[in-house]
Amino acid sequence: MHLITMLYSILCTFAPVYKKTSNKRMKKISNFLIISFFALTCVQTAMAQKFALKTNLLETSVGTFNLGGEVSIANKWTFELDGKYNPWTFSDNKKWKYWQVQPSLRYWFCEKMNGHFIGLHLFGGEYNMGNLDMNLGLFGSDFKNVKDYRLEGFYVGSGLDYGYAWMLGRHWNMEAELGLGYIFTQYDKYCCPKCGEKLETNKNHNYVGPTKVALNLIYVF
Repeated sequence: MHLITMLYSILCTFAPVYKKTSNKRMKKISNFLIISFFALTCVQTAMAQKFALKTNLLETSVGTFNLGGEVSIANKWTFELDGKYNPWTFSDNKKWKYWQVQPSLRYWFCEKMNGHFIGLHLFGGEYNMGNLDMNLGLFGSDFKNVKDYRLEGFYVGSGLDYGYAWMLGRHWNMEAELGLGYIFTQYDKYCCPKCGEKLETNKNHNYVGPTKVALNLIYVF
């Protein structure tokens, strides 16, 4: 029942965003991820094995709402589903707004939810960002465009990750994780952050590099 409550809260958080989504491809992705939520619920109910709730402290520190759930599905295997949402628009219409959902499959070398693990993660989301003075280039992605333009679009990707979990007590764990992978994004470009003319439509970009960085605080049931 704890996991069902967690899934319901995440769905309530993302429901308003889903209703505003006009891109048909992203709605198909959203439908798949919603089915994944209910699949996770069914697995936990049927197997009645150990599961956990978690939050990424790195994302929380920059104002991004995030919550994840992880459940045991087999010997040394777990399934994780994370959601994150950043709704903020700052002064001078600065914005880095986005939502993302990410399912992951993990293999643990010792016991589940303790010690070393490797994993495969998938993810998808939407973003709306602009008026940010970021003189930064990272793995072929140039963020200088978001100073004078507004970019609005969606992204999907996948990657491999490695991490380690420490047991802090009977119910509390800490976990560090780093993932590398690929992202495809498609976006529209506007000439000013707030209300400018659309300059480019369905512009594509490919990215290869870090796709997941986490320092998770975990409660294990």
